[in-house]
Amino acid sequence: MASNAWLTLAIVLATLLGTHAGDPDITSDFIVPDGVTPDADFFTFKGLKQALRGAPMDATFKVTKASQVEFPALMGQSVSYAALQFAPGGINPPHTHPRSAELLLVVQGWLEVGLVDSNNTLFTQTLRTGDMFVFPKGLVHFQVNKDPRYPAVALSAFGSANAGTVSLPKTLFGSGIDEDILAKSFKTDAQTIDKLVSAATMG
Repeated sequence: MASNAWLTLAIVLATLLGTHAGDPDITSDFIVPDGVTPDADFFTFKGLKQALRGAPMDATFKVTKASQVEFPALMGQSVSYAALQFAPGGINPPHTHPRSAELLLVVQGWLEVGLVDSNNTLFTQTLRTGDMFVFPKGLVHFQVNKDPRYPAVALSAFGSANAGTVSLPKTLFGSGIDEDILAKSFKTDAQTIDKLVSAATMG
């Protein structure tokens, strides 16, 4: 009787732990999309070279992803990368990754980074080249290059082939939530919200 209780508990715990995984476990070495014959090129991604060369050419901030969308060999592998390029004054606005933590490494310049935990505590840090910072899964965080003259570049590693990104400015002000609801939620007037909605839908 006791062994049945332990077995039931083990099954329940395994189910609960499985539901918290970032990516589902796979039952093969790797996943190959239909119509693709794997070779060495299938396991190679060359899309980050340009992103490691300083400031973005056409924006104050640019992210170049190597997720399962851009690099199909990552499907089922529970890993991905992103290269973040910051022009002087560039910002990666507050956002979350619902399926993974983010481990950020500064490879050029310096960044101010921050996260807000579930107790609404803000943690900030100034990172120099070679410094790393972890943003726990699902928590709001940001990065900014406060250097007025020089660009910054960082690499981010994720524990999911598709970490997902929820940009708070776009989600809140660019998603179509009624402006009256937003004005009441932020205890401000409709004109202020209208400006924020306009800015979010333009960017």
